[in-house]
Amino acid sequence: MELLHEIIDFIVTHVDKFGYWGIIIMMFLESSFFPFPSEVVMPPAGYLASIGNMNLFLVILSGIIGSILGALFNYFLAVVFGRRLFQGGFRYLGLSDEKFKKAENFLIRHGNIGTFLGRLLPVIRQYISFPAGVIRMKLSSFCLFTGIGSGIWVFVLTMIGYFVGKNKELVKRYLSSATMITLVVALIILVIYVLYNRRIEKNV
Repeated sequence: MELLHEIIDFIVTHVDKFGYWGIIIMMFLESSFFPFPSEVVMPPAGYLASIGNMNLFLVILSGIIGSILGALFNYFLAVVFGRRLFQGGFRYLGLSDEKFKKAENFLIRHGNIGTFLGRLLPVIRQYISFPAGVIRMKLSSFCLFTGIGSGIWVFVLTMIGYFVGKNKELVKRYLSSATMITLVVALIILVIYVLYNRRIEKNV
């Protein structure tokens, strides 16, 4: 718990110092494969917006831009190197050959909705860009649905910081609740999408 307090204090200090560029850089790291959680970036930025040190709209926009840029970094890594990135498993990132193949098949089958949902899910959001790059998903669609999915998560995290402020206990509590709610919403969207597609296929 003490470590969480120290991390949040550090982020608040440095986001205030480096401003919107700091948010973009940190969210770039979070959205690529670097182990840097958005949960310790956007709530402190939201708090700074609540006390007038930053603009709320620009905070959210910076978070979305950083997320898209980080996702594009992974996307183009996969475009350039293809499956060679995953030969033997991307084990130090927790992405095995089998998991990558499942994600790839999911994207091939569901495309845009897969990218959108992937950005809402913990851990998966960092890796969903790799199979998108390997299958050469249309770049405009990739950016659009990455932006929408990331935007929802960035907005939720920012508003937690905006309303809860520097109360670390409440931040942690609301983060857990937000994660669970997001997982449920993503699951509902997926079920509706799958059922809708099955209905369309039956009518064809």
